[in-house]
Amino acid sequence: MVGGGIAGTAAALGLRKAGYDVTVYEAHPDTAEDIGAFLTLGSNGMRALAQLDATDAVTAIGFPLTSLRLLDSRGTEQAHAPLGEVTDPGLHYRCLRRGELNAALQREAARRGLPVRHGVRLTGVSEGPGGVTAYFADGTTADADLLVGADGLGSTVRALIAPEVQPGYAGQRIYYGYTATAPSADPTGLITFVRGAETTFGYAVSPAGETYWFARVDTEALPADASAHEVDPREELLPLLAEDATPAADIVAASVGPVLATNATDLPLGSMWHTGRVLLIGDAAHAASPATGQGASMALEDAVVLAKALRDRPGVPAALAAYEAHRRPRAERNVAVSGGISRAGHRSARPGAAVARPADPDAALVRQLAWDTPLSATPPEES
Repeated sequence: MVGGGIAGTAAALGLRKAGYDVTVYEAHPDTAEDIGAFLTLGSNGMRALAQLDATDAVTAIGFPLTSLRLLDSRGTEQAHAPLGEVTDPGLHYRCLRRGELNAALQREAARRGLPVRHGVRLTGVSEGPGGVTAYFADGTTADADLLVGADGLGSTVRALIAPEVQPGYAGQRIYYGYTATAPSADPTGLITFVRGAETTFGYAVSPAGETYWFARVDTEALPADASAHEVDPREELLPLLAEDATPAADIVAASVGPVLATNATDLPLGSMWHTGRVLLIGDAAHAASPATGQGASMALEDAVVLAKALRDRPGVPAALAAYEAHRRPRAERNVAVSGGISRAGHRSARPGAAVARPADPDAALVRQLAWDTPLSATPPEES
């Protein structure tokens, strides 16, 4: 398993549960607990975690989200609704820091005796009829029946097997930050989206009184060379929020620590996902813009379906074909919907589209993720 982030560690947990020997190779020197902004896990992602027996590891961090509201630029409430599968606490949406989720999954992997090697960077791959060999920068190699590339948007594995596939800019910059205080009268368990004059802004308040916030801004991409863009993200955002009669500007002004700015990017539809014995999963295969907030949940779904495919199908080629048939339609639908929202811009989006929350898991998805249900019990979706 190349990549010890959300997709890779979750997939390793699934493969171990299915009876396979797995080793995770991660380029970062530690658990990367301090890396990344926050994210939300949908009810579908929490359902996938339950099938990996990892619910307790994740509900020990972050906080649940049970309702959603939409405000206009004047602060007037346009909608307020339950969020996700609110009747089952184990399936509540969850807001948490990405690095904390990485660390929680890696702790669970360690508890189960799964080896995770940190500070090991992949440099090459060679395939043969009976297996695959991974080559690392420290001169070591590893032989296996299958190599899974779960190494994210900038995937080294993807660059080795499909160098022509490159991420594209989805038309928005995304800003993330935290404050040590909360807007008055905002309850926990609520995520608020603001369709402002110049931004789409969202925030949620933790039980500890912190505010987790993000903003999506229609503008040109940040330069690849970070040193070429030295403006404090707060200075960019505050003038854009000043026209709105909402808490957004005060939240950004009160932010503690660095504000993270990044580009919304995605991968082209129809990209290669696997060769004979090398497979891409998570953002390495189907990275989407963050507009739907489904990236981590899609990676967790990948983990369950991959483990079931290898468990239920005879041989690696048949398993990878089944995995892709079951996952590609759903994952690429998320890429298309999320990219469409980002590229249309916040002004063009309908108020409901600005929120862009996916539907609750349907019966077919529930069966597909259910560990004790054979993968064959749920026919693949049509693309």
